[in-house]
Amino acid sequence: MSAWNNIYETFDPVAFKIFSLPVHWYGIMYVLALFSALYIGKYFIKKDNLEFKGKEIENYFIYVEIGVILGARLGYILFYDTNTLYYLSHPWQIFNPFVNGEFVGIRGMSYHGAVLGFLISSYMYSKKHKIEFGKIMDLVAISVPLAFVFGRIGNFLNQELIGRETDVAWGILVDGVLRHPSQLYEALLEGIGVFIVVYMYKNYQKFSGELILVYGISYGIFRAIAEIWRAPDVQIGYVCCNAITQGQVMSLAMSLVGLIAWFYFKDKKIKI
Repeated sequence: MSAWNNIYETFDPVAFKIFSLPVHWYGIMYVLALFSALYIGKYFIKKDNLEFKGKEIENYFIYVEIGVILGARLGYILFYDTNTLYYLSHPWQIFNPFVNGEFVGIRGMSYHGAVLGFLISSYMYSKKHKIEFGKIMDLVAISVPLAFVFGRIGNFLNQELIGRETDVAWGILVDGVLRHPSQLYEALLEGIGVFIVVYMYKNYQKFSGELILVYGISYGIFRAIAEIWRAPDVQIGYVCCNAITQGQVMSLAMSLVGLIAWFYFKDKKIKI
């Protein structure tokens, strides 16, 4: 076995400590993802002369950051956690980073919940500041995918969302079992792959808001493909045929909704 196969035996998910509080690589990657999305957005605003003024993008970033964090955490509790009723009856525990007095951070985030939080906060921002919702969504569609790569690398470094068992040479040992580094597959497919699709489609865009639909369709497909190599959530298991995961079902549903919306809007000349 190579050092790569045994990386989890030697890698510390804690990057450093501030006094006694550990700072995890996952948290660092999450921050990098947020700020890279911001600066990628600024790049395309300048490159394509988009109609965003002054500090609008920074203000929007604050809205979205709050929406994403709230949505991701609540989404995990509603869609994946086995203690949903406990959290609903003890809401102050949802963002409690301590377990039995020990600081462990906030664990359990759902991408699909983050999407809902993002959409709600974006809509609120567009209404308050009178900026066309579709234009905001187009900017997000081109800004987010590459930033998402950091999130999946963070999952890998945090030793979570592990892959299915395998015998490939590049597999990672997890508790003595060789598994696919599925988080890195997801970084390539859901991050770089989706970015390429959205960026290439940008030249064919017909209506405001179309790029976010292309993003949703392509992300759902790539996520469903990536989950072929990702182990199901242990508290849920496979939801169908001993092979289909809940993430695949939700991702394909996301693609279907995006596709239906695209067919609806493409001939109506309606701004999203």
